[in-house]
Amino acid sequence: MATLSAEQRKEQIWSVIRVSSGNFLEMYDFFVFGYYAVAIGKAFFPSGSDFAQLMLAFMTFGAGFLMRPLGGIVLGAYIDHYGRRNGLMLTLALMAVGTLSIALVPGYATLGVWAPIIVVMGRLIQGFSAGVELGGVSVYLAEIATPGHKGFYVSWQSGSQQVAVILVALLGVWLATVVSPEDMLQWGWRIPFLIGCLIIPLLFILRSSLRETEEFEKRRHAVPSTSEILLRLMQNWQVVIIGMLMVTMTTVSFYFITAYTPTFGREVLKLSATDGLVVTLCVGISNLFWLPVMGAASDKVGRRPVLITFTVLMFVTAYPALSWLVGAPSFSRLLIVELWLSFLYASYNGAMVVALTEIIPLHVRTSGFALAYSLATALFGGFTPAVVTALIEATGNRAVAGLWLMFAAACSLLAALLAYRKVGEAEHAQAVSAEAAR
Repeated sequence: MATLSAEQRKEQIWSVIRVSSGNFLEMYDFFVFGYYAVAIGKAFFPSGSDFAQLMLAFMTFGAGFLMRPLGGIVLGAYIDHYGRRNGLMLTLALMAVGTLSIALVPGYATLGVWAPIIVVMGRLIQGFSAGVELGGVSVYLAEIATPGHKGFYVSWQSGSQQVAVILVALLGVWLATVVSPEDMLQWGWRIPFLIGCLIIPLLFILRSSLRETEEFEKRRHAVPSTSEILLRLMQNWQVVIIGMLMVTMTTVSFYFITAYTPTFGREVLKLSATDGLVVTLCVGISNLFWLPVMGAASDKVGRRPVLITFTVLMFVTAYPALSWLVGAPSFSRLLIVELWLSFLYASYNGAMVVALTEIIPLHVRTSGFALAYSLATALFGGFTPAVVTALIEATGNRAVAGLWLMFAAACSLLAALLAYRKVGEAEHAQAVSAEAAR
């Protein structure tokens, strides 16, 4: 393995920061929306029922994910044809439009029915952009990774999301101490969105200095047209479906332990708002630690053992853990359970994201990754807060989210087995070794 000089190492670190910066903005906005869903519901969806308001807010949260598959196809093909850098600048611009529209639009009391329409449109624009953001960032990191360290590099795509989780949770804890609950419902929830708007210019500066990846430059003369990319994408539909199932556990568990946790703690477990935000903060820190650790571990032992081990652990422990939590809800129990789920999520995701970049053919790598990821998020993960809220209301079982997590784990376990059914572990290890020797 070639050794990097101090200057090269510094440049690699800055490349990771620059490319991940837009991913941070995307997740920041999504988390703010999820954390303050109750206030957003009251501001934009007047109703006599608190449950109806919360469901409408969570359905709006989920609506953005419905645009992800379309964004994955259209913007993914754009990136595969025009380059990684150009595409990532475009997605950042679209995310900025969505952020501004949600942050600045007045509530229902001022605009009437136009208020929720504008908010939904903003979410749809964000979702369209987000459909390829994760794929574009992951592919870029995979292509700039040093030999034998691809898992470690790609894990920082998810790592940037955890920085967003931590920042939003810290803002939430701070706001809870300086803004009254009544004012939070009226106007305080807008503060994190406005802060996100102030961050946008810095992110444009960071990402504008990105260089195109060497791997893309080497094949620039042979880049297929957009129509050829879409054709090849359809020809590889089986890989896309396997990839979608592989992502299912990641996206369901991620939105449960981050975006939904404050609402779960406050509305379901009847803990304080601060308790839920502090736990979410700890989850973000835990994720940020385990993602690169387990991404690096998958570089050593292979992707498949990590994928199988942690899908099985999630399937076996999710429902018992949540049953124990709801049996006697407390801050300490919520923290223990969420940190366990965080460990399972981050360990699995550290290997899963890089595995997805490896099983998808090169010429449709971004579009294929983006489509697989966005389908899983649109069908399963993005609606996790709404699904869990509806299931608890319908069954009265506060631990029912464990069954949803088990379903997601079963999907991803099946995908891990299918993805490597033709590739023995020895062959996979040889592939990793060959890459390390490049």
